[in-house]
Amino acid sequence: MAKTKQELLNEADKLGLNLSVKNTVAEIEKAITEAQTAEVVVETATEENTVTTEDKQYAKSGKKSLKHEKEVQAKEEKEERKAAGDTSPADGTVVEEKRGPAPKTRLLAERKGKNYRKVAAKIDRTKTYSLSEALALAVETCPAKFDTTVEIHVRLGVDPRQADQNIRTTVALPNGTGKTVRVAAFVSESDVEDAKKAGADIAGEEAIAKLLDKEKIDFDVLVATPQLMPKLGKYARLLGPRGLMPNPKSGTISAKPAQAIKEAKAGKVEYRVDKQSIVHLGIGKVSFGAAKLEQNANVFMASLNSAKPASLKGAYILSTSVTTTMGPGIKVANS
Repeated sequence: MAKTKQELLNEADKLGLNLSVKNTVAEIEKAITEAQTAEVVVETATEENTVTTEDKQYAKSGKKSLKHEKEVQAKEEKEERKAAGDTSPADGTVVEEKRGPAPKTRLLAERKGKNYRKVAAKIDRTKTYSLSEALALAVETCPAKFDTTVEIHVRLGVDPRQADQNIRTTVALPNGTGKTVRVAAFVSESDVEDAKKAGADIAGEEAIAKLLDKEKIDFDVLVATPQLMPKLGKYARLLGPRGLMPNPKSGTISAKPAQAIKEAKAGKVEYRVDKQSIVHLGIGKVSFGAAKLEQNANVFMASLNSAKPASLKGAYILSTSVTTTMGPGIKVANS
């Protein structure tokens, strides 16, 4: 049975349509049909984009979806297990660890080379030798086939963090070190000729500045006059880490550069205590022989004793050892 115009208007009002008596019955019916169709489409779309779980609704995707919520929960559980130090699998399964055979650690002496072990057998580890005996034994027990350096290592009872106990000085070894020392002289042009006569390999303000500008260092010792030291300031980052910055304690800043060059060429070396309170110094080559090495060692020990800090309480020299570059260490009795 067809609805009257008034019934259709009442139905349109319920759907929120703005219609009046002036509209025809056909217009009212068309508007009602379109409104009902649109409402069904909206309800269907809402149902497709939501998933109902118990009393909570989730979006099909995005941060409000059920999948995202499960991922957040799993992440929180993982963080809690990590904070508690639980390293077992999350699903509760027990994993059996496969362990290989226990590692076999060989003694340090067994890990050395055949030649080293052969010469090391000549040294009595329980004995402390005199300086002359130790040097003769060092020359005898050198395992290398080339002319190695003989080194002396002295452990001191000083605290390097204290300014007055941070030992740093120079010593002129009577027989030299056996190394060819390349000396550069940062001097004015008027002193270049004297510097070269004294044995400088490179001399002159401009010549050395050109090398330093290119960051090329073709020398082992750099000697400078006090007047030219301000000009070396811009090269401090290049020279300082390499220990080449001239210093009055090492004798490389001198008003008489020719004399400083001769001393450097003759075997004047610098030594200083390290962070472990140990002084290391090469006192010559194996080819020098025990007699010349002993002369150098005695001069070094005399210099070291003269550098003893006045504020030091307790023993100054704790232990001394002698060795070659690749050879075994030999304990020396403190004298």
